[in-house]
Amino acid sequence: MLERLQFYIDGKWVDPVEPKTLDVINPATEEPIARISLGSKKDVDKAVAAARRAFETYSKTSREERIALFQKIIAAYQKRYGEIAETISKEMGAPTRLSQAAQAATGIGHFNQILQILKDYQFEEVRGSTAIVREPVGVCGFITPWNWPINQITCKVAPALAAGCTMVLKPSEIAPLNAILFAEVLHEAGVPPGVFNLVNGDGPTVGEAMSAHPGIDMMSFTGSTRAGIAVAKAAAETVKRVAQELGGKSANIVLEDADLQKAVAGGVMQMMTNSGQSCNAPSRMFVPRKKQDEAIAIAKAAAEKVKVGDPFAEGTTIGPVVSETQFNKIQGLIKKGIDEGATLVTGGLGRPEGLNRGYYVRPTVFANVTNDMTIAREEIFGPVLSMLPYDSEADAVSMANDTVYGLSGYVQSGSIEHARKVASQLRTGNVHLNGAGADFTAPFGGYKQSGNGREWGDFGFEEFLEVKAVLGYAEKAA
Repeated sequence: MLERLQFYIDGKWVDPVEPKTLDVINPATEEPIARISLGSKKDVDKAVAAARRAFETYSKTSREERIALFQKIIAAYQKRYGEIAETISKEMGAPTRLSQAAQAATGIGHFNQILQILKDYQFEEVRGSTAIVREPVGVCGFITPWNWPINQITCKVAPALAAGCTMVLKPSEIAPLNAILFAEVLHEAGVPPGVFNLVNGDGPTVGEAMSAHPGIDMMSFTGSTRAGIAVAKAAAETVKRVAQELGGKSANIVLEDADLQKAVAGGVMQMMTNSGQSCNAPSRMFVPRKKQDEAIAIAKAAAEKVKVGDPFAEGTTIGPVVSETQFNKIQGLIKKGIDEGATLVTGGLGRPEGLNRGYYVRPTVFANVTNDMTIAREEIFGPVLSMLPYDSEADAVSMANDTVYGLSGYVQSGSIEHARKVASQLRTGNVHLNGAGADFTAPFGGYKQSGNGREWGDFGFEEFLEVKAVLGYAEKAA
């Protein structure tokens, strides 16, 4: 079994202050594949001290120096690309096709996009006699999740590095091995000691210590709304900046004029991708009531084509969910859907047929769901779709917005003008029209309890900058 018991602090791999270990479980086999150390407040103190020292020099590096560093990071990442993709499949269960094409690919995508922004970004401008200067926010603390692990690491680390910040990362202890590989990539690329530091650990210990630490100037957190609230409360004492990307219960509105077959089948597949473990998954599908029976038949056929199995097997559509805890939570919510009277179209409780080991969940579709049911309110984070009928477009929009979340939304229509009109009424940070995919240049983040702040592209980059006004900088024109 692989042992990765050290943390990356101040440019070196170092032992934890207080030894405490945790097994990393392969969700496809339920067997341990590695052992890591869980850190303590003392490890966080060491990492923050290293980051503060490094900030004094790294924050003063030139644009050209950072561009050169980014080019080395991208080259080093490419060399380890296959290993990163394979590791993600082993530790969180994504099929190898998804790990290769999307999971690992996001790391390169974010670094390339931020590199382009860095090349052209205007850090200073003069307005009249005043200079507006944008400077790095300082030492950043990052807490990242297990569902899209390298995506969430790189969409924080890349803009922070480009802005001139230094940082401490606590990746998810459930899927930490990709983060260790990423630390090796940064080391090989020559990131100066102390600029990037990695401390493994759990939220209540390492996460809490980072959030409350007076030496950290900004916390960027991705995860559940419950945990995000804990981070914000701990951070409040030191009035640090807090950026959060939290939960979601995204609506997918299939309008009357949509191609029903394409919209419903596509919505099912998008929901099932990554075993439903995406915060922006289209988990509530709104369909016209008079077309509901046809939509249900399409959804059933699409869900039953999803092949659940070994992430490394040919033809697998979705692998297991990440852990026993997640498996049990999803099973409980499926049972709740049945108990509250939703129509179980396909899937349901237990593992798929022929799979007796691993945290595999049956691709599940519920119909005749009402917006007050638990499965329409709570984030399930598994391959479970709720279908809700609507009588009018206004009702669909009203129900779509009737949630504490506001991360993403989806609209399907035969007319782009119609889709845009409905999109303008959704209270969400993203809206995807007619199956549009992700865009590394576009801001990612939510309204309401889906968080605050934005990631990706120039919006994500500017989260890591402070704004300074220097008055009397230029002589006033005569």
